[in-house]
Amino acid sequence: MKLRRLHIVLLMMAFSLSLYGATATISDRSQERLEKQVRHELNMIPYVNAFDYLSFTVEGNGNVTLHGQVTDPVIKSDAGNVVKRVEGVEQVDNQIRVLPLSPMDDGLRLRLFRTIYGYPALEKYSLGVIKPIRIIVNNGHVTLMGVVDSQADKNIAGIRANGVPGIFSVDNELQVVRS
Repeated sequence: MKLRRLHIVLLMMAFSLSLYGATATISDRSQERLEKQVRHELNMIPYVNAFDYLSFTVEGNGNVTLHGQVTDPVIKSDAGNVVKRVEGVEQVDNQIRVLPLSPMDDGLRLRLFRTIYGYPALEKYSLGVIKPIRIIVNNGHVTLMGVVDSQADKNIAGIRANGVPGIFSVDNELQVVRS
């Protein structure tokens, strides 16, 4: 009798462990779906441009942290609002930084855009609605973020940005993603 009870208890424990493993797998799929939906919602904000950079992290409990730098405070608030409405998001920590208003920075942004996206080797990146090279200008300091197809394109973008007069520094954080 005792042996039978022990056997039943062991079977129940094994069954519980198998359910726990299935829950973790479902949770992983749910997290992937949540990340995909958050990315989609952020990409659908219509007035995000090449001078804004948005990123996020999703924790397993449904908490989303927004990161990045934007030129317009409306983008920050809209990003937080659209992510809050995503099914499965429990809480949003909006750490997006709004860049200071500066006519000097605005001028640099336009010159940088023309210099980078107007260069023949980099024109291919200007074709889509969502620009893969993000040009962040903060008080004359430039950070290039986003993705390019090759190390050569990354280097060209950095060299082109460094050639624009009036810039104090350029930090080239472009990532090379080979498709």
